[in-house]
Formats: sequence, C-alpha cells, structure tokens
Amino acid sequence: MRLRLAKVLPLFLATLALSAPQESPTETTDRDPRAAAVADDSPKDTVFNGQTVPPIPELDGTSLEQDIANGYWLVKAFSPWCHHCKALAPKWQTLYEYYYTSDPVPASKEPVDSQASLNSFSRYYNFKFGSIDCTAFGTACIDVLGVQSFPTLLLMKNGKEIKRATGDKSMKNLSKFIEESLESIRPGSRPKDGIELPAVGAHEVAMAEKTYADKQASNLKGDRKSKGKTKPKDPSKPEPVGGIANPQGKSKVLSAESFQRHITKTLDPWLIKFYVPWCHHCQALAPSWEAMAREMKGRLNVGEVNCEVERRLCKDAHVSAYPTIALFKGPERIDYEGLRGLGDLINYADSATAAVTGVPEVTLQEFEELEKTEEVIFVYFHDHATTSEDFQALERLPIHLIGHGKIVKSSDAKLAQRFAIFTWPRLVVSRDGKTKEYPGLMPQHMRDVPKLIGWMQANWLPLVPELNSANSHDIMDGKFVVLGILSRERSDEFTIAKREIKNAAIEWMEKQEQAFQLERQELRDAKQLRIEEAEDRRDQRALRDAKLIRINMDEIQRKDVAFAWVDGIFWERWIRQTFGISVADGEKVIMYDLDNHRYWDNTITGNPIVPSRTSILETLPKVVVSPPKLTPKATGSSIAHFFFRLRNAIINHPIVAVGLLIGFTIASFLGRRTLRRRRVFGSNTGGYFHLDGKEGLLGTTNGNGKAD
Repeated sequence: MRLRLAKVLPLFLATLALSAPQESPTETTDRDPRAAAVADDSPKDTVFNGQTVPPIPELDGTSLEQDIANGYWLVKAFSPWCHHCKALAPKWQTLYEYYYTSDPVPASKEPVDSQASLNSFSRYYNFKFGSIDCTAFGTACIDVLGVQSFPTLLLMKNGKEIKRATGDKSMKNLSKFIEESLESIRPGSRPKDGIELPAVGAHEVAMAEKTYADKQASNLKGDRKSKGKTKPKDPSKPEPVGGIANPQGKSKVLSAESFQRHITKTLDPWLIKFYVPWCHHCQALAPSWEAMAREMKGRLNVGEVNCEVERRLCKDAHVSAYPTIALFKGPERIDYEGLRGLGDLINYADSATAAVTGVPEVTLQEFEELEKTEEVIFVYFHDHATTSEDFQALERLPIHLIGHGKIVKSSDAKLAQRFAIFTWPRLVVSRDGKTKEYPGLMPQHMRDVPKLIGWMQANWLPLVPELNSANSHDIMDGKFVVLGILSRERSDEFTIAKREIKNAAIEWMEKQEQAFQLERQELRDAKQLRIEEAEDRRDQRALRDAKLIRINMDEIQRKDVAFAWVDGIFWERWIRQTFGISVADGEKVIMYDLDNHRYWDNTITGNPIVPSRTSILETLPKVVVSPPKLTPKATGSSIAHFFFRLRNAIINHPIVAVGLLIGFTIASFLGRRTLRRRRVFGSNTGGYFHLDGKEGLLGTTNGNGKAD
C-alpha cells in the first residue's frame, strides 16, 4: 500500500502545483518580508562542537545513481508523513553532526574545513550521509534502492547496496551499525572501547578515545619529548606498557598489589615462579632461576611469588604444586612443564621473548628462508579487508606456540598463490613441507581463539618429532606410535634413519588420506542408494529418513598413528626397562600402544623392525587392525598386565562391568544364605545319618540299626 501511495502521490502533488494560480513578480515583491521568511523552510547550517555543519545532502531521485556512484553512502529513505521517520529525524541529524565533526586521527583543536582537510571524516573514510524523499522520488526509491518500508537505512558502496540497518532505530543501535561499517572500511581505526554518544539534539560531546595505534604513537612522541628528563613516579599508578624489560637482571619479588599493577593491568610479558621456602625442589631451582633472570636482562621480565606470604594470590592463580612456573601476558597464561635446568629455562625464556614481540610479516622469499630452520610454521593470510577483531585474535596465539612452532602473517600474493589461498583471512600450517588448512571459514571461526588453539595443538608437532618429557603425552596418548630408537653418535646412520622414518610417515599419511576420502565417498554412495530406492518405491517416509542421514567422519572410531624418534643414549634406561632392548645393538623401531601397555618389535617374518620405509610400511598395517595380526608384547609383568587389561575392560565396558558386579554381589549373598541354612540344619542330630547304624533318622535307637 505504501509503495502504491509513493508512486501516486508525486503525480497528485504535481497536478496540484500546475493547477495553482501563478503569481506575478510584482505580487511576490509586495509580500510581507516576514511571510517570505516563514515560507523559506530550506535546511540551515548547524553548529556542533564549535564547528559549522552543513545540512544533510538531499538526494535527487533523477540523478540518484550518479550521486552515489563513488565511495560509501549511508542513505536514509523516508517519507514526510511517516511517524517513524519523524521520530528518527532528530537522531539522524545528531549522528550526522557528530560524525561530520569528528577527526579520525587526533590533531590540533583548531577548527578545520571538514571538506578540504585530509583528516576530515568524509575524506578519511570516503563516507557520506544522504537522505531521499520517497514521496517525491518514489520510482528511484523502489527501482534503485529497493525500499519497501519507511524509514530504511542503506549502506551503499559505489552505487551497490552492502547492508541495511535492522532492529530498532535507537542511537545505540544506529551508532553500532555505523561503527561496524567504518571498521570494515579502515580496520583498526575505530576506538577499542567504543564512542561516547551525544544526547539527541545536543550540540557538543567529548570526542571518542584514541585507537590503540594512536595511543602507541602518542606514547612514542611523548617518550621522544621527555627524553633526558626525569619525573618522580607515582607508586600508586601502574607502570606504562612497553618499558625496558628486567632492567636490573633480577627476579622481582611480587606481592598481590604489585602483581596486579605489573601483570594483570598491563600487556607486558612476565615469567613468574610460585614457590614456598621449605620446598626442596624450590630450593634446588633458586640458583638456576637467578642465573636465568640475569641472562634475560633487558629482554624479559622475571618475577617470583612467595606463596607462604601471598596465599590468596597463589590460590587465585590456581597454584597446586611447587614450584610452578608460568608465563603471563595480559589475560593469557601458559604453564611451563619442561625441565628446570639452567639451559632449559634459558631456552624457554628465549622462545618466550620471540613469541611475545608480535607476529612478524613475511614475504615468499622470507618464508622460504624460514622453512630451512623451522619444522612447523603457521601462516596467517590477510588482506586489506581483515578487521581489527581478526588481528586481535591473531595476537593472542603466539604465546601458546612457545616451544612448538612459529607463527607468521603475510599479505604477499605470491605466497598466497603457493598455498592456493583465495579467501581471507586464512590459517595454514606447514609441517616439513606438507600443508593443512584450518577448517573454519566464517569470520567468527577465525576469531574463536580456543578453537584456533585446539587446532594448532593438534598440528603443532613435526611429522617426526623427537620424543622428550615435554611432548610425550601429546605424541603417545591415544595413538599408535612408530618410535625410532636412534643414536646421535652414529651421525651417518642417524641421518639416514630419520629420513627413512619421515618418508614412511609421509607415505602412510597420504595412504590414510586416500582411504579417508574413499570411505567418505562410500558412505555418500550408500546414502544416495537409499534415496533412489525410496524414490523408486515412492516411500516418502523412507525418503525423508534417507535424506536426513548425516555423514560425520568424526564419529567413526579410529586410532591415529604418530611417528617419532627418541635418543637411545639419553633415554637408555627407560628403553631397556620398557622394551628390553639397547641402542648399542643398532637402530631399532618399536610400534608402541601406550594405552594398552603393549608393543611390537618384529616384522611378520620375525626379524626386528629397522628404520626403513619398507620395514615400517609392511608391518604397520598388520598392527593397527583390530585384532592385530601380529602378537604384541607387554611392557610390564604378566600380573600387572592382567590387572591393566581388567581396568581397561571396566573403563571401555562400564555397563557390562556394573552388571557383572551386581551379579557377583547377588551370587555371593545367595551363596552365604544357603551355607547358613545348611549349618543350622546340620546342628540337630536328627538331621543326618550315622554310618554305624546306632541312631535313626529321628534320633531314635533301633536295635537292628534301621529306620522305620
């Protein structure tokens, strides 16, 4: 109905205008000046924050397409008789005045020409406001803008609609719509904490806070100006982010107050030790900790917390064992679980220092150089449309990769072409030359930090990593492990063995990927057959059920296979106790199933498995099947293996285990009850026969020794 009125009403008004009597120039001149002033209702300039603001441009329907053909336009389509449009008008005017007078980059407070200045809102974002009266230009509203109701707010880019404002037309929602649009145009340009909106009809308001980049730039300018000048510090205020780390090369003793000031309220990275004085492990760690702090002078902040004194702080930090070492950076925390030797601590601190400095930008050439030294590299591909929210999620990732891999970002077209990247942003991992993409494609998936970290944890190991105490659980839990037992002392054999294991790993993974695709295709074919069969029988119920079948490969239970190698000299004692072999006899390969405490060390011919692609690939398929075609060996005694299998049976079949337990309990109860009855019956002499015949069934004496 509104659309029909929008088409008819302009013609009706035009007819009235033509039929009205025409006034002569003399009559117009002789009119009262006050009446002329009243008749002149054209929009006037307004003032906001001390700056003159021109009226909102009224778009002409006859040239609408040409007017909005360049840049971004936020267009309000309205009708003068619409009550909702009248209610929106003051909000629309206030928002326009606010954004028109805002400076994207904080500058001097002197008023500037908002049209001529490069720092004006309109020129910085190439963003303009406009209104169109759909009563006067109904055809343009319908054909060009696709308006179906009033008021309608549309964001146009180069004459094409990008999106429309939905929901209620409150100041808050309208501002949110505009802020999201501006952030997509220039990522990182809008204030992180939002803006302070003016009241409807107000003529001034405090401008928005600076963006994070502006704050960093202003801090840098302030540092340059204040260079050589010293000012007394206020101990009650938090220290600024980005100062010199660990200037004295010492471990700083932290209280609850200083912990909050230095760590909780800043983004400075800190390596913290939680300890108690009476702990022997803490006492043994102290010299190495102090030496590491000296080594990290000027590079990484090092601190310690005495949990005997700061019990509440340690409780809030969820400290359950001593010593506990953790790396903090703002809201992120990573617990250190490696060895506590001086060299181990320094290596970890070096990795932490490199990780917390940010994600470096690389080109194709720089990435190829990086591949020569790094086994695992995560690459975050971005372009000009990547938003600040995406980069904020990216900056939270490096701290979780310490000791596991390196992450870089790139907008290089050649590097994107190498990885066949056509949508941005994208996350890819390269492990020894083999690539894998993060499955999330939507923007919310690329900002879901926990899911990103989970995917990275599943892919941050090299194809054939070295097994050690820090990564043993990541490698062996829930997997079959092809474990090469090698010796670095025999360098030639060591290099050849690693290459053979890696070749076997690559070939096995390729075969598994092919088998995975084939299995999924078979499931799809089976679903299609059910659909076709239901269609042939015209069974609508069966057809509906067949179409509802979902093929989820994640629900198929399968045990992954991992490849690794271990230093047979360093871990000689563990290898001998667990597998009963020694690397002194030569390099060996063990196929280890930690979950079931069993392993295989011989091929189907009875020969030892050696680090050879052929030996590994001909044995592995016979081990991973259920049941295995080769007889496994137990890693413990037969008694321990029995109880371990019993425990696994209970865990894997809890219902059966509970049923057997209930049955055993009932049988025990009934057995004890039957035994008790027999004892009571046997206590009476009339309850049994004496073989000498002197006593009868009822306890009577019979001379013949017989019972009646």
